[in-house]
Amino acid sequence: MADRGTERISAAFKAANRQGRAALMPYLMGGYPDLPTSLEIASTYVDAGADLVEIGIPYSDPLADGPVIQEAGTVALGNGIGVEEVLGIASSISERVPVILLAYSGLVIGGGGPSEFAGQVASAGVSGVVIPDLPLGTDESIRTELSDAGLAVIPLVAPTTTGERRREILETASGFVYLVSDVGTTGARERLPADLADLVREVSDESPAPVAVGFGIGTGEQAAEVGRFADGVIIGSRLVALAGEGGPPAVAEFLDQTLAAMADSGRDGLR
Repeated sequence: MADRGTERISAAFKAANRQGRAALMPYLMGGYPDLPTSLEIASTYVDAGADLVEIGIPYSDPLADGPVIQEAGTVALGNGIGVEEVLGIASSISERVPVILLAYSGLVIGGGGPSEFAGQVASAGVSGVVIPDLPLGTDESIRTELSDAGLAVIPLVAPTTTGERRREILETASGFVYLVSDVGTTGARERLPADLADLVREVSDESPAPVAVGFGIGTGEQAAEVGRFADGVIIGSRLVALAGEGGPPAVAEFLDQTLAAMADSGRDGLR
């Protein structure tokens, strides 16, 4: 039970590696642009070949999110979307792929508290949780409750996270490490940081878990480039924008092109 989420995530990374590419993890904002479309997009991600799917719960103060995801969250909140509705989306695909939930700490602490939240999330078949505003050393009871429910607790590491602090964070990693490619909030960038490959290799050398890169990846070419040296590629803002502009057909076309580019890029292999 305790390792259920980590085992499913690990298997997904290894399966992608056997195909000669990094794992692809598209993100969607739960309930955007509306609940029925969001459910269809989640299924479209899986049908298109996503190895894992990350789903965000809309929140009123999303500190790590850029303008595209913030706006999507505002729309979702206006649609009445909360934890229950997002877990419904998660459960609709969680038997097919590992689902990673992105939740801010206020959502975890609110309601019935971390224990109830962990139970609800595990019951929906979710494999792991990312909590952007929960630094290591603050309220470790949250991590304990999630871990005890069989969920991987996935840490974030930024370019500014270095030295002993980074090693301490990586020691807690389960499932995978979410490496933020650049400082700032989420959002597609025209160019990837010049030193990103070196940063990924440094973190990979210290991490017991696979390293997936997110923030700033907005094209298939960028995903292929990152996939040459990272274990996983996370794409968020670009897909959220496509969800609002063109719905499931638009995200399916983008993911088809992205996976083709990643398959052609080649990579050194995954632990």
